[in-house]
Formats: sequence, C-alpha cells, structure tokens
Amino acid sequence: MKNVKAGDRIRLLNMPNDPDPIPVGSEGMVVDVTDGPLAQITVDWDNGRTLALIPGVDVFEIIGRDE
Repeated sequence: MKNVKAGDRIRLLNMPNDPDPIPVGSEGMVVDVTDGPLAQITVDWDNGRTLALIPGVDVFEIIGRDE
C-alpha cells in the first residue's frame, strides 16, 4: 500500500469508481490507514472534504511526509 501512514501529504491522480470523486490533482493529509480486505486510506482533503481512498483502485502519490 505504498507504505502510506497518517501524516503523509498526498495528491490524487485518479479516482475511477466514485460517483462524486475528489477532483484529480487535489491534495490532502492522510488521517488513518486500515489494512485487510476492506483496506482504506482516510484523507482530509484541502478542499474541505473527507473521503477515503481504496488501495489498488484509486491512484495517488505521496508528496510529503512527516519524518
């Protein structure tokens, strides 16, 4: 899952299966990551929305990380 962790800054590249997707190019902060068959990456997006990414479906890149 790209070793994503809470506190990472990400940029959305593609969200193909959501009926009300976050716009491509949007950035946000990862607030939670869950593993398992229902894995999700919960993101507080800079546009004010909160919407989870689905690993393996949604495409994103890590653009910053708290070390």
